[in-house]
Amino acid sequence: MKNILKNIEGDRAIWAIVSVLAILSFLPVYSASTNLVYVVNNGTPTFHLFKHAFLLLCGFLIIYGVHKLPYRYFSGGSVLMIPLVILLLIYTLTQGTTIGGSNASRWIQIPFIGVGFQTSTLAGLVIMVYVARYLARNKDNKVTFKESIFQLWLPIAIILALILPANFSTTAISFVMVLLLAFIGGYPFKYILYVLGIGVLALTLFVIIAKAFPDVMPNRVDTWISRVENFSDKNVEEGYQVEKAKIAIASGGLQGRGPGKSIQKNFLPQSSSDFIFAIIVEEYGLVGASVVILLYFMLLFRIVMAAKKATSVFATLLIIGVGLPIIFQALINMAVAVNLFPVTGQTLPLISSGGTSIWMTCFAIGIILSVTADKEKIDSSENEDNPLDILHEAIG
Repeated sequence: MKNILKNIEGDRAIWAIVSVLAILSFLPVYSASTNLVYVVNNGTPTFHLFKHAFLLLCGFLIIYGVHKLPYRYFSGGSVLMIPLVILLLIYTLTQGTTIGGSNASRWIQIPFIGVGFQTSTLAGLVIMVYVARYLARNKDNKVTFKESIFQLWLPIAIILALILPANFSTTAISFVMVLLLAFIGGYPFKYILYVLGIGVLALTLFVIIAKAFPDVMPNRVDTWISRVENFSDKNVEEGYQVEKAKIAIASGGLQGRGPGKSIQKNFLPQSSSDFIFAIIVEEYGLVGASVVILLYFMLLFRIVMAAKKATSVFATLLIIGVGLPIIFQALINMAVAVNLFPVTGQTLPLISSGGTSIWMTCFAIGIILSVTADKEKIDSSENEDNPLDILHEAIG
């Protein structure tokens, strides 16, 4: 352990913020997991706590391993991962609609450890790195829309099309993040509007086909529409979830009911994952919610600072591409809990239970730390080799 700590590199503030978020997650997850025990009849609170601890431990090992890799490796790695991700998404879609009685059209089971893996989350991370690579390589070139269709947009379109049938929210978030990164990376704005228009038309066509042939994808489009139209309606499941979340938040007050004393966790579905922010507010009040929000904004600040200090265009775009979705996902999760956004199924990064979310977030954090570690090495090398410093030491 001491050797690992000595070899930790990169932005120490990001390490600290991620560690604090992980530590703070234990009490809410342990408390909220009683819902899985008594309502779903799945394990015990202690079992879910240890499972969460195991997933976080694996996550930090992922951070450590990834941040030791030179960030330039991720450029070529994204190209190699694109076909693999496409195959994984196709495999996921062929798994049917249920695993153990639950909707599994977006999951595959990892053998031996019994953890579900959401392939769309991996796909979202890969395409952000891929977009960063393309933008960096064409920063000084005149980009034409026709050329970028095949080099940039076709792989992204294929991946998003494979994610869409089972997971509209992840598709939409990934699409928005890609467009944002393209804008930041200097991709022509008029071409971004072209892509946005094509995306809207493609989604409209998909909905029309799905409505015309409901047996192909039963209930998926209807579920999306109901979430948008009726997310505040108590008579549908999503409205019920949000109503219980609002009760939890309203009863939290300034200081909350106290650790483990949430009442709504016994009624709120997905209380340990999608709606864990509501449980945090109920048990720890406005104070606890403010701490969580502050930590995410601190993480955003460090991500922006790391991007600003990066030594190459690819490094800057890479940090933005994998870092901003973490903050965006956190904001969406909290917005759903307070009924500002329809139910999306997005977890609270590093706090909610769930292996895929934790691991992919940690992978993204590892990439960011890899860039900041490289910056530290360059600064250290420049300080060591500066002739003026050597002359000053000789004279002194």
